[in-house]
Amino acid sequence: MNKRIFTVGEINKYIKRIFEEDFLLSSLWIQGEISNFKPHRSGHVYFTLKDELGSIACVMFRSHAQNLLFNPEDGMSVVIRGYVSLYEKSGQYQLYAQDIEPAGKGALQQAYEQLKNKLEQRGYFAEDMKQPIPFYPKTVGIITSDTGAAIQDMIQIAKRRNPGIQLVLYPAIVQGKEAGASIAHAIEQFNKWGQADILIVGRGGGSLEDLWAFNEEIVAQAIFSSRIPIISAVGHETDFTIADFVADLRAPTPSAAAELAIPSQLDLKERVRSHRRRLDFLLQYQIESYKDQLTMIKNRPFFRRPLELIYPHQQYIDQAEKKLQRNIQEKLKTVQTQLYHFIEKLEILSPYSHLARGYSILMDKQGVPVTSLRQVQLGEELYIKISDGQIGVTVKNFDKEGENNEKM
Repeated sequence: MNKRIFTVGEINKYIKRIFEEDFLLSSLWIQGEISNFKPHRSGHVYFTLKDELGSIACVMFRSHAQNLLFNPEDGMSVVIRGYVSLYEKSGQYQLYAQDIEPAGKGALQQAYEQLKNKLEQRGYFAEDMKQPIPFYPKTVGIITSDTGAAIQDMIQIAKRRNPGIQLVLYPAIVQGKEAGASIAHAIEQFNKWGQADILIVGRGGGSLEDLWAFNEEIVAQAIFSSRIPIISAVGHETDFTIADFVADLRAPTPSAAAELAIPSQLDLKERVRSHRRRLDFLLQYQIESYKDQLTMIKNRPFFRRPLELIYPHQQYIDQAEKKLQRNIQEKLKTVQTQLYHFIEKLEILSPYSHLARGYSILMDKQGVPVTSLRQVQLGEELYIKISDGQIGVTVKNFDKEGENNEKM
């Protein structure tokens, strides 16, 4: 009897074919808890699905993983659609997941809650990050579908409330897979243009799936990064989208957003009248207040009996004046006495004071006193200064140390 010997690869192929041809295992829904969730850089994800009775290895290829609306996490209870097959290299059977939904709630709701929590932790919803809505915008930018009823409603409201305000529409896809990127791009373009004072971003009502673009992170990021204030206007009055939380102001519908963004001319006129009445009131109040202050000032003692307040100060001034005069007189006497003393000293030290007692001073023509024979020459004219004048003389001889010199 001949034995047939199989290779490992042949057995694995055979078992894999059994799995794939099995009616139940080729397409099924299975529920369990995710563990060991590991995304790979290739885009594939690997994890284990388990319950209280067992576990099964799972893989989800990138082509399916990139379509997930939420992020699977360890410990999450999910329902998976897929098929069971064998991985031939290891001989291990595993579940090939084609779609994953959170158990007990839809994938959209799970994705919504995950993104909401994520952005809230980042501060995207904080009140202090919201920009003020301008009271009177000159240009209102609108991001919505150019074929929907929403834009027509906003145009009619603008015409009714204030036709002087300019509306600029940037058409965007507001439903489907491309909607999120289209809305975000429109917001970025308005910011680059820089002429709009405020933006209205929204669409008419619809189901959660229809409105899903306004729950995408790319739209939330664009709204948060916008330098232009944004009013979200998703037509769903009861439920909030992620865009509603991030926007600077939320309106329940596009029509309501137009009412909020565009001031009514009648409202403006009434506001001007109200401000005028308030200014009149404040002006009259200020006038009356000044009158009261003036009356209080007039009733003060200074204004009722001004001289009574001046008299004590006048007496002080008089006393100060007398004291100042005394001080000046005393100072003058002191200075005068000192001056007399200086004059006496000068007279005593002056050579002219000796002339009255018979002394004289011999001087040359320049008035320089002659104190030595070396200063004179024979025949030179000199002057003798006496008490009541001077005498001119001529040198005829001089006696130097006993020598007699006469003019020849």
